[in-house]
Amino acid sequence: MVYIIAFSILSKKIRISPTQVIVLGFATVILIGAILLSLPISSSEGIRTSFVDTIFTATSAVCVTGLVVVDTGTYWSTFGQVVILVLIQIGGLGIMTMSTMFALLMGRKITLRERLLIQESLNQFDLEGLVRLTKNILIATFSIEGVGAIIYMTVFIPQFGLKQGIWMGIFHSVSSFCNAGFDLMGQFYGPFSSLTAYAAHPIINLNAILLIVIGGLGFAVWTDVYRAYRHKNISRLSLHTKVVLTITAGLILLGVLFFYASELTNPNTLAEAPIGAKILAPVFHAVTPRTAGFNTMDTGALTMPSKLMTIILMFIGGSPGSTAGGVKTTTAGILLLTVLSVVTGREDTEIYEKRIPKYLVYRALAVMMISFCLVMFVTMILSITEKADFMTLLFESTSAFGTVGLSLNFTTQLSTLGRIILPITMFAGRVGPLTLIIAFSQIATKNRSNLKYPEDRIIVG
Repeated sequence: MVYIIAFSILSKKIRISPTQVIVLGFATVILIGAILLSLPISSSEGIRTSFVDTIFTATSAVCVTGLVVVDTGTYWSTFGQVVILVLIQIGGLGIMTMSTMFALLMGRKITLRERLLIQESLNQFDLEGLVRLTKNILIATFSIEGVGAIIYMTVFIPQFGLKQGIWMGIFHSVSSFCNAGFDLMGQFYGPFSSLTAYAAHPIINLNAILLIVIGGLGFAVWTDVYRAYRHKNISRLSLHTKVVLTITAGLILLGVLFFYASELTNPNTLAEAPIGAKILAPVFHAVTPRTAGFNTMDTGALTMPSKLMTIILMFIGGSPGSTAGGVKTTTAGILLLTVLSVVTGREDTEIYEKRIPKYLVYRALAVMMISFCLVMFVTMILSITEKADFMTLLFESTSAFGTVGLSLNFTTQLSTLGRIILPITMFAGRVGPLTLIIAFSQIATKNRSNLKYPEDRIIVG
């Protein structure tokens, strides 16, 4: 609610834009989280944590990334873990969704200015029904996380006891749904172990996979699928939903086949693993780079082709308006369809008997190129500040930008400068694509003109 009130005041006083409010909101929550994590009560040993490490952790939590410089399960106290969980929930749902929730609970009316901010935050086209959509998002989110927590508890309570099992179920359900990748397994299976102890466990794997996929589809897709299901008419699905579901299914299938073929003979991953792990691990690792950050195979032990495929999946990420990061499935889908149109000699980008407007193709290309350049730039900087091979640094920077959280066991070795660079990358990855789209829309509107220059040609290819 603080951000809604702040927007109302600031937009009148200094004409601050909705995009700036969202960015400032994320930055403020990160700063508050870092301050709380720096308190002695937040660490298990009662010591004050360096501000660089708390900023890194808070940024990773709010940006639902999962990269950590200290093990979450062993380093942080229960208080510190609760702070991290709250940051994950705020980051996953979004600043404005959480602010709207508090405003509604207090019976406060949502004004037009505030609806504009919610529209920007949720990446919606229309103002109509935004408050109702926000309510549905909150109800669906807490319901799904609740069911996921209960399923986790069926395994964790018998294993860790009632109190610890309930906490583990809640924490991992929120972390899974929000695509955060934070885990508490270090206290039982060793630091930074993630879900490797459950590589062959069907309940843990399937529950995590479903939560990650649902969280990564996007709030608009949920609503659209529900409406189509309610009317029992799949033709009611919007083009956006059809593209998201198609690209998501295609990437998961491609990842499963690729990881299975690449890792089946790898003695460090699947070659000597039990049959359950051989079946479940490729599926899990096709889903988790989209952008969850959990792992059931040691990512550092993956073959080189598998590492490269993971980088590609991390860069693409989830879908718009979801808890996931990356350039988004729709961006990759539009560009892929554009390439196919060029190859087949068609003038327009088409799918499902619909034509994609050219301005969307331009925006997708801009987002893809700027994101690619950002990842390359961060990788270059890390190659100067860190002592590691190129693949490790590229993997780390892509994981940070895509808000994934997977690592080739290198994050803890980052220098102080590296621990400053990656949080900035996480922040850019979390708010970047949305901010870019909004910025391009505003620039396009301002620069639109009836004046057109003469057409000419240059040689391509």
